[in-house]
Amino acid sequence: MKIIDASVRTFWYTTHEELDSDGHAHPGPARKVKKSLLTLTCEDGTQGHAFGSPEQLRPHMLERFIRAVVVGQDAFARERLWQDLAHWQRGSGGQLSDRTLAIVDCALWDLAGHLLKAPVYKIIGSYRDKVPAYGSIMCGDELEGGLATPEDYGRFAQQLIARGYQAIKLHTWMPPVSWSPNIEMDLKACAAVREAVGPKIPLMLDAYHWYSREEAYQLGKGLEALNFTWIEEVMDEQSMSSYAWLTQELKIPVIGPESAAGKYKQRAEWIKAGACDILRAGVEDVGGITPVLKTMHLAESFGMNCEVHGHGAENLAISAATKNCRWYERGLLHPFLDYDACPEYLNAIPDPMDQDGFVPLSQAPGLGEDINFEYIDANLTQ
Repeated sequence: MKIIDASVRTFWYTTHEELDSDGHAHPGPARKVKKSLLTLTCEDGTQGHAFGSPEQLRPHMLERFIRAVVVGQDAFARERLWQDLAHWQRGSGGQLSDRTLAIVDCALWDLAGHLLKAPVYKIIGSYRDKVPAYGSIMCGDELEGGLATPEDYGRFAQQLIARGYQAIKLHTWMPPVSWSPNIEMDLKACAAVREAVGPKIPLMLDAYHWYSREEAYQLGKGLEALNFTWIEEVMDEQSMSSYAWLTQELKIPVIGPESAAGKYKQRAEWIKAGACDILRAGVEDVGGITPVLKTMHLAESFGMNCEVHGHGAENLAISAATKNCRWYERGLLHPFLDYDACPEYLNAIPDPMDQDGFVPLSQAPGLGEDINFEYIDANLTQ
């Protein structure tokens, strides 16, 4: 079955989030923003879809790279098509990012699911039909009643456990919050959450990403005393040697890399260097479902877990299809936001969570996203 077309629709939708000057998401007033949908169409009319940002799916990217690689090709040749796109990155002048690769790869997997009339996680080879979720708390802020104090974190953690979450990960305060970064405040927030949820709930921390070695060590020792499950991206990940040092110095597991470039090949170097105890990979981080699966199997061969970074139908599918991923990351969460509210471009959220903290997998074909095409077509940007 050949792919005969690749097209992009860009549309307006309503968000209740805004980004600060450093790119961190926080609650904000309702506003309209743009989103794009890539659609791959086969000769029999079957389609596969994946969402992305307009910047990742610019017309030039669609014509120069995406259509050039996928149109006229076998819809099931995901590995070859992903490798061809990855090959083009070297000569793209940085235009063809891993995030664009991820969108195309997800659309190919979704297309295969629709052609085979099966969920993606079952095509991969399902390990389970529901995944335990941890609540991933949004970065700290200075909003009254939001995430402005350690006590705010403690209260919100209690709400998350009452909702059913089996574990919690904190993102603490980062610039442009006026007094951050601050290790003392990070540890106070962590202590408040530990006190609020008790000794048995797994807790994790993703703090300021540019702490020094000494600061990261101080933070890690504090988390050990609080019996945290892992520490995440507390230093610049471009310094793999710093993470190898930290992993040796701390008893608490170090997880990574999250944002380091290099796909699964870079993560192989982290394993070789002893720079992490738990590997990390997300669909947007490494360029798609295809390279995340390579990373998962790489970690498994070394007896390591690989925790999937990020939420969404594509990351959920990987979490369900692999043995060495313990959690699904559900978030980002904030007292002022309703994560379970469905965005206008969908008919249902892709990761509903039950009262016991499990996210069941959709049995619909493909990635299982219930897309509201009528809304999208009625709200196109042009």
